[in-house]
Amino acid sequence: MVRLSDLPDELLLTILSLLPIEVAVSTSVLSKRWKFLWMSLPKLEYSTRNHPDSAALGEFIYKHLSLHRAPAIESLRLDLSPHINPEDIKRWVRIAVSHNVRELNITYDSDNGNIFPGSFYTCNSLVVLELGYVTLMDVPSSVCLPSLKTMELECLVYANQESLQRLLSICPVLEELSVRLGGAGDINMRKFSIVVPSLRSLSLLMFDLWWLNAYVIDTPSLEYFKLGDRINMEHYSEFNMPKLREAYVDAPFLDLNGLITSITSVKRLTLCSVHEYGEGFVLKHLEHLKLCECKNDSLDNLGELLKGSPTLRVLDICVLKDHDNHGLDEYSGFWNQPSRVPECLLSSLQILNWSRYFGRPHDRKIAVYILRNACRLKTATFFADRGYYVSNLEMIKELTLSSRASSTCELVFVEDDRESESESESESESESESESE
Repeated sequence: MVRLSDLPDELLLTILSLLPIEVAVSTSVLSKRWKFLWMSLPKLEYSTRNHPDSAALGEFIYKHLSLHRAPAIESLRLDLSPHINPEDIKRWVRIAVSHNVRELNITYDSDNGNIFPGSFYTCNSLVVLELGYVTLMDVPSSVCLPSLKTMELECLVYANQESLQRLLSICPVLEELSVRLGGAGDINMRKFSIVVPSLRSLSLLMFDLWWLNAYVIDTPSLEYFKLGDRINMEHYSEFNMPKLREAYVDAPFLDLNGLITSITSVKRLTLCSVHEYGEGFVLKHLEHLKLCECKNDSLDNLGELLKGSPTLRVLDICVLKDHDNHGLDEYSGFWNQPSRVPECLLSSLQILNWSRYFGRPHDRKIAVYILRNACRLKTATFFADRGYYVSNLEMIKELTLSSRASSTCELVFVEDDRESESESESESESESESESE
């Protein structure tokens, strides 16, 4: 029988990494073999929240980090209570930097002060940085984080409206960025910029920022963009994303004219907005459009979107996850039928999924119009939401009897979409990908 102590160090360290750090350290009393093994753990995680003696735990963190023997700390996660002294955190970060930390995650819900030593801003080994609720201040100039590729910033306290861009400007190879703004900590952010030439993926979420006046996104290499702009006050926005391939835009109150004209290269677009778009834009590469109808007039712009998307192959009309569709059954809606049949209906649209079909008058007009004019349509799937305008029998009868431009179009009817929506979306995406191939 093989004893636990006979296993190689790599396997024992894997086992220790599954234990709370205090328990892993306590194994040092087992034998000489175990005495120093814990000092080589590649991934470290500490939490002072709900700890009875955070001061004692703070000393434990300092001692443990100082004794660390691995060539590099692969990951350091600090989940810290507000009363931890920022100077202690600065000391721990300094030690991590000296031990070539590759991934650093700090959550510290306090505005007590700066927690980053000067050495942090010149850390050559750091690849992933995740910060939550910390205060960002005194970002020095003429420094560099040369290896940082992924950064996540959640509800930070910014000393001024230049703080965010100053941090981004010292990350020359940054590829993935997630920024969430929301809460009193952002009150200094009247306007901000995200200017990162190397960035490929950006997620920007903004909530309850009534004081925000403007923001600028200048990311010439960006391929994926997720925007959650829930600010219901007027504000200016400017975008430069010429290489964008996929966008998720949840911005009910944002003037999208500037955004629409700057994402002409996008192939997949998820959109929730009620703002009217100007005419003349062309999304010449758009193949998959997912349009959220959670607002009463969400479908008013569908005609313009169809006209501006000549290569569209998949159209999903849905209510996005966590979006409220209360009261949609009470709205008559408006269908601004195009004066000319859009090019995508004549030559490219193959899949229609309507995952919250209420059967309202404008719903029926849109559905009948698409069926009557989509010459290449292969499948049209309607998920009927029970309890609204029409019964399933009425819906099926009306749509089945309507004329269809495509003789091979298959109509599919599903009674309740609440469990089927995600399945239908994945099916449409799979079919779209297979068609592309």
